[in-house]
Amino acid sequence: MIEIERKFLVTSDKYKTEAFKSSEIKQGYLNSHPERTTRIRIQDKKAFITIKGKSSESGLSRFEWEKEIPVEEALELLKLCEPGAIEKVRYLVKSKEFTFEIDEFSGSNQGLVIAEIELLSEEDIFEKPNWLGEEVTGNNNYYNSQLCINPYKNWTK
Repeated sequence: MIEIERKFLVTSDKYKTEAFKSSEIKQGYLNSHPERTTRIRIQDKKAFITIKGKSSESGLSRFEWEKEIPVEEALELLKLCEPGAIEKVRYLVKSKEFTFEIDEFSGSNQGLVIAEIELLSEEDIFEKPNWLGEEVTGNNNYYNSQLCINPYKNWTK
């Protein structure tokens, strides 16, 4: 139940040619407090409720619990979410034994592209593709829950 993840900005769209899958995601937050978030997500034809805890000091790991729920229930729960839904397309790119999830945001977060990689331990070493840019692990601005509150368009020019 511990998620270990690193986040990076993406410098080009070359990841699209390397992707083996893509999916559309819409999500909202019932609670976006940084110490405990509750997210409702619809990804393609499946829906999930996810609870995440406070990040570790390094920003690399935190508690995560997720359960699949019926899409109809997720649609109703999205109506109760805080303002500022997240819409994005997620691309999956295999990199040896790991998979990068690259999120291309739309709406108020248009122009933002973030790559995440889930690791088995904080010490895991992985190959960095040439389209991977600056690491933003632990930077709260890039958490989806915070992008709902303060979208990318508000802090970039």
